[in-house]
Amino acid sequence: MTDCQGDAATSPMELYEKLTAQGDLVRTLKSTKADKAEIDAAVQLLLKLKVDYKQAAGQDYKAGCPPSENSVTSENGLPADNDDNAGDEVNPWNVSTNNAKGVDYDKLIVRFGSSKIDQGLVDRIEKVTGQTPHHFLRRGIFFSHRDMHQVLDTYEKNKPFFLYTGRGPSSQAMHVGHLIPFIFTKWLQSVFDIPLVVQLTDDEKYLWKDLTLEQCHQFARENAKDIIACGFDINKTFIFSDLDYMGASPQFYRNVVKIQKHVTFNQVKGIFGFTDSDCIGKISFPAIQAAPSFSNSFPHIFGDKKDIQCLIPCAIDQDPYFRMTRDVAPRIGYPKPALLHSTFFPALQGAQTKMSASDANSSIFLTDTAKQIKNKINKYAFSGGKDTIEEHRKFGGNVDVDVSFMYLTFFLEDDQKLEKIREDYTSGALPTGELKKILIETLQPIIAEHQARRKEITDETVEKFMTPRPLNFNQ
Repeated sequence: MTDCQGDAATSPMELYEKLTAQGDLVRTLKSTKADKAEIDAAVQLLLKLKVDYKQAAGQDYKAGCPPSENSVTSENGLPADNDDNAGDEVNPWNVSTNNAKGVDYDKLIVRFGSSKIDQGLVDRIEKVTGQTPHHFLRRGIFFSHRDMHQVLDTYEKNKPFFLYTGRGPSSQAMHVGHLIPFIFTKWLQSVFDIPLVVQLTDDEKYLWKDLTLEQCHQFARENAKDIIACGFDINKTFIFSDLDYMGASPQFYRNVVKIQKHVTFNQVKGIFGFTDSDCIGKISFPAIQAAPSFSNSFPHIFGDKKDIQCLIPCAIDQDPYFRMTRDVAPRIGYPKPALLHSTFFPALQGAQTKMSASDANSSIFLTDTAKQIKNKINKYAFSGGKDTIEEHRKFGGNVDVDVSFMYLTFFLEDDQKLEKIREDYTSGALPTGELKKILIETLQPIIAEHQARRKEITDETVEKFMTPRPLNFNQ
């Protein structure tokens, strides 16, 4: 039976997806002349979901007509009052909000039906690993999860799990925002001492972007150098291009087909907003992003084992892919992947959008010189300070909207120093120019060191990381 009660279905979109899946199940049971009691139970659940959906979305369920992405409901099921975050749009291709503070992540947790990473979970990670939690955890940059407690249970029982994350190679140069999941994944790999697979979705970028197949494949190789430069252990890391690996791994492709068989067109339309005019490659792609969640997609690492759980660190805009994956997994005999979600790295112009590789002035690229970094921050970084020095000293700045301070929360590791900056800027003792200077002096050496490491990475090194091979894996 469809796993209709696995995750909290508190948002209209979550309910829509479950309703679509349940409708498909009812039709399947009827067409196969299943037992009457099983059909009746499925129909009763379908009716209940329709009632829940109408209360949450304010409209009747209609197949192929998902609720709007910005549909946010209050606890009594009525549409929420308008606020600065009422227009939040979060999906794998677009992130935007009307609020200068950025996306309301608490509301997003409710909408997506995930769980907040609270202090109790952070403390448990510290206890289980024996390591101080990464500052991304301490500061709520990774703020949401699915089944992380289950992963920790697995680790405490000395059972294996593995990491999976990815990158869509749409440009030759990555920006600093792209580093966030890889920095954190590197920490997870180190503290848990486990294997990692990194998917480069060059096929996806060909389907979505105005790029040639050859460009996407080349970008994947170039992006792999930036990923390797984060310091991943070659003995525990497999990086693969979809355009290469799909044709070289029968087991990977078989899992893709299994997933495709268990997801309907209505479901992917509801989850991803596809239309009848989208190419069929887009419609089938989610199954390809789902397949690395299952251990037997990598027989050179895990053999034929299909019960090894996967943990996926990613930005929360990728969650729709894995909600779909978690729904399918039990139906094809695999464990659900667990997830850790990060916030978005804001554009220089403000937190209303995430940093974009297509806008050179919204981003600080890993190829930027020290001078370019300085100029971009001084010219484009949105300020939370006041219009004049006098006003700033009197009223202080707003760290909730100041991009330079936001960037420091990602890249300044010293908690005490960051708190002192917060206090001084809020009180007006620290002017905007000085705050930008601190950020410049923080970022310049980080990017310079990354560039130096990347320069050492040869095409031969990339080939080693991308060659299917056994990894150091404690089974």
